[in-house]
Amino acid sequence: MSDRIVIKSGREKSLRRRHPWVFSGAIAKVQGKPTLGSTVEVVSDKGEFLGLAAYSPHSQIRARVWSFTQGESIDREFFLRRIRSAQALRDTLVRQQTNAYRLVAGESDGLPGITIDCYDQVIVCQLLTAGAVYHQETLFAVLQELYPDRVIYERSDVDVRKKEGLKLSTGARFGDAPIAPIVIEENGLKLAVDVVTGHKTGYYLDQRDARKAIQTYAKGKRMLNCFAYTGGFGLYATAAGASEVVNVDVSQQALDTSVENLALNGFEGANVQHVKADVFEQLRHYVEQGEMFDVIVLDPPKFVDSKASLNRACRGYKDINRLAAKILAPGGVLLTFSCSGLLSADLFQKVVADACLDANRDLQIVAWTQQAADHPVHIHYPEGWYLKGLILRAMD
Repeated sequence: MSDRIVIKSGREKSLRRRHPWVFSGAIAKVQGKPTLGSTVEVVSDKGEFLGLAAYSPHSQIRARVWSFTQGESIDREFFLRRIRSAQALRDTLVRQQTNAYRLVAGESDGLPGITIDCYDQVIVCQLLTAGAVYHQETLFAVLQELYPDRVIYERSDVDVRKKEGLKLSTGARFGDAPIAPIVIEENGLKLAVDVVTGHKTGYYLDQRDARKAIQTYAKGKRMLNCFAYTGGFGLYATAAGASEVVNVDVSQQALDTSVENLALNGFEGANVQHVKADVFEQLRHYVEQGEMFDVIVLDPPKFVDSKASLNRACRGYKDINRLAAKILAPGGVLLTFSCSGLLSADLFQKVVADACLDANRDLQIVAWTQQAADHPVHIHYPEGWYLKGLILRAMD
């Protein structure tokens, strides 16, 4: 292979441990004329083979490794093999629970920068890196071959593509674009998902286990669901027999879908309130009014986009958890989450502990949660563990 990246002496250790990222600062020189997303051979300063990677000249992550096997071709057979392997895992772990699941989780499935979610008969792809875009036609052809009866829709409309020198891209790649929301089934409940304009690829599939867990605590309880989106946690709590559910979100469209989800499951008459408001402001309002809730869910969007924003994000997490702790009834349960990969589990626990201290409340950890099993974490890629959660009980 004529195009090569030569790694500086001493900077190849992570590659030898099979971590798939090559940062710009680790590169001694680039040989040949690789183009955006093309495959390059990664070698040590002594010429030793380290991997085959997608080249990304505009990103701080200058290359992402497809394979650590010398002589392997990054072609149709490569993508076919990786996707079949990913599907086999999902068939084992989640297909009995739901018809909506993550089929490919990027680096954790050996396909850097590629996210593929299945929503019943619609497959939604996010191609986030130069290498993924370089091979997109092959990828779409493989998906069409493996799933000939499904629509393939692209949702590559996230800002991270700009760091790769890529434009945003959306639209049907095989079949007709979905018009109406797709109704999926999850743990016996129905949920309407908008894969065209909804968050991420349409829904937060990674929180499936946590939504199920809420049913342990919700029966007969008053629940506050913050950052509710389309009301998934609230729906599960309603199904479990919660006495009241209050869904708070800044998006009226998301709250309208929550109402639709209740109707889909026959809960039109349930005691469920929908409040369109900024969660931070609404929590302060509840504190001022002396409101108390038996169960509170804090499932905010990602607060951390870079290491530079970590301190600001920690302040945000601390603020919402402090306010929630103030309005948690004695013996009540708080489920609090962070989907920020740059925020470690240890730091998240410390932030929540500091929030409880400021609120003058004693809580105990009942359980940790993480992303559902269809979002695996590659053993050599700890960054794949991004979603972490605490289930806490008020002791006083």
